[in-house]
Amino acid sequence: MNPLLQVRALGQQIWLDNLSRALLNGNLARLISEDGIAGITTNPAIFQKAIASGHDYEDDLTRLKQQPITAEERYERLAIADVQRACDLLHPLFEQSRGNAGYVSLEVSPVLAFDAEGTVAAGKRLHAQTERPNLLIKVPATPAGLVAVERLIGEGINVNVTLLFSPVHAHATADAYLRGLERLQAAGGAPERAMSVASLFLSRVDTLVDTRLEALGGEAMPLRGQAAVAVARVAYQAWHARFHGPSFAALRAAGVRPQYLLWASTGTKNPAYSDLLYVEPLIGAETVTTLPDATLAALRDHGRVSETLVHGVEAAHALINQLALHGIDLTEIGETLQTDGLGQFEQAFGKLLEQTGE
Repeated sequence: MNPLLQVRALGQQIWLDNLSRALLNGNLARLISEDGIAGITTNPAIFQKAIASGHDYEDDLTRLKQQPITAEERYERLAIADVQRACDLLHPLFEQSRGNAGYVSLEVSPVLAFDAEGTVAAGKRLHAQTERPNLLIKVPATPAGLVAVERLIGEGINVNVTLLFSPVHAHATADAYLRGLERLQAAGGAPERAMSVASLFLSRVDTLVDTRLEALGGEAMPLRGQAAVAVARVAYQAWHARFHGPSFAALRAAGVRPQYLLWASTGTKNPAYSDLLYVEPLIGAETVTTLPDATLAALRDHGRVSETLVHGVEAAHALINQLALHGIDLTEIGETLQTDGLGQFEQAFGKLLEQTGE
């Protein structure tokens, strides 16, 4: 069997971490129908690359530049058109799964990362302009972003919370989702329609931890390449205790979904490591993994599929303790990486505005 379909059979959704007009005009429909792709994630860097690398946007961009609108408005119109088409391709799955799959993510401007009010306003505007039930508004897991997540969920707007790098981030993000559900219930909304994913970035964790381990040398060296999977397994253990525990039992019985963990940054950056390092060890039910094109192709070609996520939890805790003994604090690592990630998205967003400007 196609390994991608084997993963789906074990209860993990595979989303594609890419979107472009070339893909929409090409094989996206086939990826959905034959490979079981169940969603799509985007970010400013993905759209910047898409707009810069082909001719698919030239006519629309020329037309938009003749209108008295800002560079950001031009970008949003291009991106929303792509997202709408992707949402429509995934809508049958969205309906078939009763809203459990078939989503496309669209990110608010990264310059709003520390502006809760601005993020809420942008999320509501993008949601209204896209007009698709299977849209996820993507919001960073900064303190201000989590305030916005609570408010957006409370208003019935579904959210992909991005740029998580530690179990602490995952815990705070789940808290924001649950507070949002409380708001939604209090307002007479339909919490059973709520959908949220918490995107935990993986390969960047190993990149930074490995750099620090190499600086230490000696007995720290064998710990390289293991931190990210350990973080994911510990985060999943806490997720399972929360969303399968007594505190969520009444909501689950009423058909309310947990906030699913999503594995992001799954492309291996170190060529010495397996190209499926952040895929094969983290397969488990009620999770999502979003894969760039190369990682998706690798999984299809030679992926070994089994339910691995629930194993190795004790070893993950032991590894985290070992890292701490060497002075590596994964909470601090997470804060550093979130700051770096925001900077990278802001840089990509700046390039986007240059491309769509006068």
